[in-house]
Amino acid sequence: MDGSTNSLDDVSAGSSAEYPDRVSMMEGRLQLQENEITLLKSSLADALRRLRLHDQLIPLLRQQLIAVNPAAARVLNQVFCSDSFSSSRKLSSSSALDGTRHPTTRVRRNSEKLAKDPQEKTKKRLDKKAASSANLLTRSPSLESRTKDLIASAGSPGSRRGTQGQSIKMFIRGRPITMYVPSNIQNYDDLRMEPPVEKLELDWVYGYRGRDCRANLYLLASGEAVYFIACVVVLYHINNRTQRHYSKHTDCVRCLTIHPDKVRVASGQTAGVDKDGKPLQPYVHIWDSSTLITLQQIGLGTFERGVGSVAFSFADSGAFLCVIDDSNEHMLSVWDCAKGTKHAEVKSTNEAVFTVEFNPNDSTNIITCGKSHVYFWTLSAGSLTKKQGIFGKYKKPKFIQCFVFSLTGDVLTGDSEGNILTWGKSPGDVKTLGKGAKETFQIMRQTRAHDGSVFTLCMLQGGALLSGGGKDRKIIRWSADLAPERECEIPEMFGAVRCIADVDGEEVLVGTTRNAILRGTFSDGFVAIVQGHVDEMWGLATHPSQDVFLTCGHDRQVCVWNTEEHKLDWCTTLEEYGLCADFCPNGAVVSVGLSTGRWLVLDLQTKDVVSDYTDGNEQLSVMRYSPDGSFLAVGSHDNFIYIYNVTESGRRYSRYGKCNGHSSFITHLDWSKDGKYIMSNSGDYEILYWDIAGGCKLLRNRYESKDREWASYTCVLGFHVMGVWLEGSDGTDINALCRSHNERMVAVADDFCKVHLFQYPCPKPKAPNHIYEGHGSHVTNVRFTHCDSHVLSMGGKDTCILQWRVKRGGMGDSGGDRLHSSSSTSTSSPEP
Repeated sequence: MDGSTNSLDDVSAGSSAEYPDRVSMMEGRLQLQENEITLLKSSLADALRRLRLHDQLIPLLRQQLIAVNPAAARVLNQVFCSDSFSSSRKLSSSSALDGTRHPTTRVRRNSEKLAKDPQEKTKKRLDKKAASSANLLTRSPSLESRTKDLIASAGSPGSRRGTQGQSIKMFIRGRPITMYVPSNIQNYDDLRMEPPVEKLELDWVYGYRGRDCRANLYLLASGEAVYFIACVVVLYHINNRTQRHYSKHTDCVRCLTIHPDKVRVASGQTAGVDKDGKPLQPYVHIWDSSTLITLQQIGLGTFERGVGSVAFSFADSGAFLCVIDDSNEHMLSVWDCAKGTKHAEVKSTNEAVFTVEFNPNDSTNIITCGKSHVYFWTLSAGSLTKKQGIFGKYKKPKFIQCFVFSLTGDVLTGDSEGNILTWGKSPGDVKTLGKGAKETFQIMRQTRAHDGSVFTLCMLQGGALLSGGGKDRKIIRWSADLAPERECEIPEMFGAVRCIADVDGEEVLVGTTRNAILRGTFSDGFVAIVQGHVDEMWGLATHPSQDVFLTCGHDRQVCVWNTEEHKLDWCTTLEEYGLCADFCPNGAVVSVGLSTGRWLVLDLQTKDVVSDYTDGNEQLSVMRYSPDGSFLAVGSHDNFIYIYNVTESGRRYSRYGKCNGHSSFITHLDWSKDGKYIMSNSGDYEILYWDIAGGCKLLRNRYESKDREWASYTCVLGFHVMGVWLEGSDGTDINALCRSHNERMVAVADDFCKVHLFQYPCPKPKAPNHIYEGHGSHVTNVRFTHCDSHVLSMGGKDTCILQWRVKRGGMGDSGGDRLHSSSSTSTSSPEP
């Protein structure tokens, strides 16, 4: 690990909440502008396509009208001549329907080459300079509509109506999306929507938050390691390999500490925002780790932005709790744990504060440390006063990362210079400061410990000390007088040492900056018992016949997990980050789409890359095999869907064709059950259908696809899943959905940290559903396992994978589910 990485880790825990407001506001404005540009482009392209389609419809409509009522032909010719002349002037159309037929041309998207004759160049140039989409969409009634009116007004007994079947419209960001009702639904208005009889229960949590948090791994008296990720505090029994979960937090947990009785736990969360962008209030929960019952909620409405650090007092058996929030002043407050009332509060410092602790022998003494400071606080008569540690002749480090109390009462700090400093009280300097001089806290000794930061210190029974290093990734055991005794180095793949928890004096648990928890000893080395991703995740795929799933993300890792054994089977690192994946139906290989247009095929047994291809130079968003595995569809941000023939059991690929017709990037796609057709969604909320067997042709008449059956359903836009959208959605509120293999449920991943479970189909607005919390970031993907026994969901920035057990109807509900009339929030924690 180089010096820059070490520097980043030094400040990560303290600076993550420094300036979030301005950055988040700018990111929000940028996202809104990008959405508006995408919508304008798509509306313009849609309007131009409709105008060209009208030109193509004229001959057919004219023939139908003449066949029904020859007397209307003269009227139609007048209407046509008027519109044809206007259209040719505005859009340089070369089509004419006066008996002389010119070759019609179709403008292609995405910079495909056009014919080079001057007339076509003029058409292309004028198309680009056409009026805004708003003007195009507010034209007078279309030619097609007026022609249909003429046909209907002819009034002969044999006339045809202009409707082909029942359809409904939904609106996203003001754009209408037409949905055709399947033939087996006689009366759409009579449909009744019910929540599914199945429910979800949190089964397993993959991952650990070590990248930007510290002092968040402890061992309880029950033999369970307690740590957190996203909004869930995990209790993992290190011997039985079982998990329990405390899930009462409403946003990401940021800090954790255990009571002197090693049963009660205090956990603090960040503020977060609701779906309307309004800030939520952070708080601290004190809860019982044996029953998972909340005992006390501390500080609701008091803390700003979030809770950065918490600590129980020891000398009085945990009567008080000290809290530091993430406000600019890093307010330090002391609370009565039994009453939940505030005992004292004071402004701490404008600099980052990393940790706080009570003196284990005196609850009136509190210490905090952080950027360039160590403060010694005294609690007296409901007020707090501080003294700053004096560095004197020693170099002042940029960060004081951690501290512990020795058995002799001294304070030992670890800093960004790699030193362990021993602090003690010194009598007042009467000679310099006079008779009023007070005692000070000064450095008594400096011990060189690590190359790079000292991220954590852990005091063992008997007075020995463990220190964990950043850059050198070492764990060193020190004697009571700070003489080094033993050391070992953590493998580079796990990152630096973030925190250490003592198991029995020999065995320890180690949390790392790459979100892993290791277990081991100096003699036997360390093995990972918890692993996870370290950056935003998007790609998720479940195996077609095994209890296995794959994830990939911005950390360039491809991970294969086992849902039954709850462990990481294997992991490999790519050259670019992965965004999407799908298993071949034979289960032997898996394809992974990357951020550069490149995609790989990996052998599940050997982990080798068996195929490597590139389509375009933009990121890929979806990979999907046909049901029989003979085709692979690759959806890209360049607006194309690339189709490949698949042979040799998924190890050989050849280009079959390309689907060209979307006016924005591809977001989702699904194959029909017969493997001949594709349904696709794009970033401008467009639903298109493709005839793959017929040569990757766009099906212009979407009505013809209303009764088609789909092998999978992951498209977020479609008649059968229209009810998953809330009123006023902006089109990005739902990131992913997945229909169960038994076609009874739909799991939905939204942008507000929630997982939803709907009945399938759910074609009516405001469909009732169950809602489940646990993620602390936008939920990027969701999938059912091959037998529908579990649902897997993955967060974006929270780097968390949640595995939900599907509870069938009639099996009974645990007391932990908080059910509402149309929703339920799954939690493994009973209500108090």
